[in-house]
Amino acid sequence: MLTALFAHAWALSWQRFVVAASVTLVFALVGRAVRGVNWSGAAGGAGACFALFAGMGPAGFALLATLFLATLLSTRIGYARKQKLGLAERREGRNARQVLANLAVAALCAILFAARGSHTWLVATVAALAEAATDTVASEIGQVGSDHARLITTWQRVRPGVDGGITFSGTFAGLLGGLLLCMVAVVGGILMPSEMWIPVTAGFTGMLADSFLGATIQRRGWISNQAVNLCATLAAAALAYLLSV
Repeated sequence: MLTALFAHAWALSWQRFVVAASVTLVFALVGRAVRGVNWSGAAGGAGACFALFAGMGPAGFALLATLFLATLLSTRIGYARKQKLGLAERREGRNARQVLANLAVAALCAILFAARGSHTWLVATVAALAEAATDTVASEIGQVGSDHARLITTWQRVRPGVDGGITFSGTFAGLLGGLLLCMVAVVGGILMPSEMWIPVTAGFTGMLADSFLGATIQRRGWISNQAVNLCATLAAAALAYLLSV
């Protein structure tokens, strides 16, 4: 894949790091300006952005921008209802822990790709980002698209937003979000059309794993929501890696 080879060459040229740093700075400032993140979130996102851009080139940044827009739009949909339910994100945006919980694994995979040049790490990167898109969109849309949710472990009826609760509307919207991100990866030359199913499947599986962890250990207070998100993106990346070896 020529684009993948170009991305690897990109990572090896120090001049490209100047471009990556410049784009990273602008992206962080824009994210803060639209209140998608607070200042700590902007810093965390900047680190992930630099790793993705420097490691994968412009196509890596396109994936991050797609995830950011999907997160921003899905968060803003039905915001008044989410406020009434006590589920709305803070107006100043997500913080560094929330941002890195979703992006740290993808950033690490991009660095490994830059270091090793293996296409498998590209697929794992896309899968981690696809999981973040799938889970975030599913959670945000599910909170406003349904009057109730079902606990993934027992199918017990619970209110939207409860840890481990899933809805049909949220799940479907999340699947579309992950699919959209993977389509961007194909257009950007990161993935071949024939392998797009791998990160889509891995991302969706990671989202289900997120819900399962939320319904079990998170509800017991043994683990934080950020830790659950990190585990879910790691699971998605690992599954995609195994499927593409």
